[in-house]
Parts: sequence; C-alpha cells; structure tokens
Amino acid sequence: MTMYDLMITGGRVIDTKTCTSSILNIGVKDGKIAYAGTKQADAKVIVNASGKYVCPGFIDVHAHIDGHLYSGELSACQGITTTIGGNCGLSPLDIGHFIEKQNAGGFYINQMEFIGHSFTLRHAVGLKNNYRKADAGQIRQMAAMAEEALDSGACGVSFGLDYAPGTSLEEMRVLCELAARKNKLMAVHTRLFTDKDMNSLYEILAVAKATGVRVLISHFVYQYGNGCMEEALRIVDKARSEGLDIYIDSGMYTDWSTYVGTETYSEDVIKDNGYVFGDFVVATGKYTGRRMTKEIYDELRNFYPDDSVICFTGKKDEIRMALKAPYAMPSTDAGAYDEGEGHPQIAGTYPKYFIEMVREHKDLTIEEAVSKASLLPAKVFKIQSKGSLETGMDADIVVMDLTNLIDHAAFPHLGRPDGKPEGIDEVIVGGGFVVHEGKFTKNRPGRIVQ
Repeated sequence: MTMYDLMITGGRVIDTKTCTSSILNIGVKDGKIAYAGTKQADAKVIVNASGKYVCPGFIDVHAHIDGHLYSGELSACQGITTTIGGNCGLSPLDIGHFIEKQNAGGFYINQMEFIGHSFTLRHAVGLKNNYRKADAGQIRQMAAMAEEALDSGACGVSFGLDYAPGTSLEEMRVLCELAARKNKLMAVHTRLFTDKDMNSLYEILAVAKATGVRVLISHFVYQYGNGCMEEALRIVDKARSEGLDIYIDSGMYTDWSTYVGTETYSEDVIKDNGYVFGDFVVATGKYTGRRMTKEIYDELRNFYPDDSVICFTGKKDEIRMALKAPYAMPSTDAGAYDEGEGHPQIAGTYPKYFIEMVREHKDLTIEEAVSKASLLPAKVFKIQSKGSLETGMDADIVVMDLTNLIDHAAFPHLGRPDGKPEGIDEVIVGGGFVVHEGKFTKNRPGRIVQ
C-alpha cells in the first residue's frame, strides 16, 4: 500500500474544470497530487478538512512582489501559491539572474516574471524622459533585451503606459510581435488621460490585432471602475467576439495605489481628473496613514518619490461587474511593503473576493470563483501542471473555511493593511506547508515557474 506524504481527508474538493465539488480525499507524494478519491490511505501527515473546501492554489496574475519576502508571506496567507510579477513595466532587467537567485534560496510561493518595458527596458536604453518616444535604435535595443529575457524564462512583456506617456505604438508593436512569436503575453496597465478614457482600450486592441499577442489588461477596475465599466466590458466583449485573445484581471478595491513620484500623480493628472489632495492617503514612509495636503504632496514628490499613495475613487459595484466576466481573474496588485504599511490588497484581496463575490452577493458559486482564481490563470499563462487537483498535477493546495473566512486588512488610516485573514487554514506549495493550521510556517518550497 502506498504511503503518502500528506492526505487531506473529508473536504469538499473543487473540480475547476466542471465547476462542481464533492467530498474526496487527496493524497500527495513527492510534490504531486497522487490520489483523489474516496478511499483512506496511510500518510505521514493527515489533515482533516471536514466542513471546508479543498482548492487548487490560487494564481495571482498581477502583483509586484518580485522576491520580496514579507509580501510573499502575505500572499501565501491569503491562499496564493503562485504570484506573477514584473508588471506595469517594472521588473528586474536580468531575468535569468533573478530566476537563478530565487530558485537557489527558495521562496514561500511560486513565481513567474514579466520583463517590464516602461521603467526597465526604457531606462536601460537611456530613456529617462517619460514623455519621449524611443527612436529606432532604442527600439532595436529594447527588443534584443526583451528577447533575451523571454528566452531566459520571462512569461511575457509588461507595459505601464500611464508611467511612460511618451511610449509609441511602434515600441509596443515590436515588443508585442516578439511576445506573440514566442507564445507569451502582453500585460498592460493602460494609458489613461482621465478615468473616463476609452481611447486607452482601443489602442491596446489595435496592437493586439496587429500582432496577434495574447493580452492581459491589468487591474481593470482601477482603470475603468469610475462609472464606465459597462462600456469598457462591451469593448472587450466585442474584441473577443472578433477573435482577439484578451483577458482582464481585477482586485477587490476601486481605491488604487502607486508611487507618488510617477506621472500618474502629476499635478496635471490630478487636475484633469478632478481630484483634490484630500482624496489621497499616504501608504508608506513617515506620513503613513495621513491624508494628503499640498505641503505633504510637495515634500513627497521632491524628496520621497518612491513612497506609495492611495487614491480614493471609483464605484464599488463595478468591481463585481468586472469580476463576473468569464475572462476575468482576481489579482492583488500587491507591492513590496514593510510591516504595517501599504494597501489592504496585499493581505485582503482573496478573502474579500470569496466573502463578497460568493458568500455575500452570490455573484459566483464557490466552484466558479475558485476556477477563475486557479484554472483560468493556469490556462492564460500556459501552466500545464497547475490549476486543478487531478492526479499528476502539482500539489499546490488551499484548504479554506468559507463559513468562517474573515478579512482583517484595512486602509492605513483605519487599521493595518497587512492584517492577515482567518479561514485560510492550509496553504501547500509543491507538497510543502507554507500555512499549516492557520499559521505561517516560513517554509520556502516555492520555485520559479517557466
């Protein structure tokens, strides 16, 4: 008789392919799902999951963790077993070195990484002026570096067009043709002149149509969640009906955060969107939890441009509207923050997703919600070994007590952004416990996914 490393018994196991669930036992051996059925078997460790859901590990398709340990811990504690970084055009330049370093030391969860355009590649070719277009030589240089990154294991090319408004369609076209040729993604933080701007979507559709690249539009609610979600989804629906391979991701908040020194927080953008300084709360640094004033704004812009600031905006109902779309996936947009700092998305996104979308509003069944958080991302990113609990798949597993799930993360002026949830009882990565009986273990079974 087989001795399993781990047996999870009596839980309601979610089948992400059929969006059904049943009471089964799951056996794990050598980091893989080795058994899924009704029989009992011997195991070194047995977890009783009665009354709980047993899910494939969640794949967070948009984050900025990039090897940051504390952010990885917070992700693990909300059920994330794979995080995808290098988003919004900001990544390590040497992807091969990043992969080697992360695999050598291990990480709490698995990681994938984009090569970033808007900060990383542009700065590498000397484009420090965010309003300048790249010339032909610089585009060739960026393409060569991007190709090296993709061949080294990057999962695609990411753009943060808000942060580099001078980016030309030619820059995007060349890099997206490269990604398409290698069957990898374009992830894009779209270029918004105001928060009602639909031209930002049409330019991405034009690039997708010209290059055939698979597109993931980043944090869709942050881009289009202030009164124009219905129109934005109609545009995406029409593009998909015409054969474009487009997906979206979204968190559970309309209130977004980014570095105060970026173009997104320029005085022109603040004025054009009708914001006032009282709409902003500082998320990091000496003013954490303080409402912005003109004096604080000037000081941060001039001396602390890498501090993060939260903009309070948007219409909450549009979150649920976005995430109900069949091509939408939940994401955190989590960044690398110190303890007690940041945006509550770093610790509360997935608990909030299941509490609000499933338990409270019943927009999705638990099976549908889990599938959108695991199998759909695995398909979009072509990860063959993740996204379901079938035998032979990677043993990335979450045991969740939906009835007693509690989100403790709060905005920094109201509480702790890094308040860990209750109800995510077990988080297993490659067969190893990262969360066990609700406690973080500090184990580092995570590796780079290529």
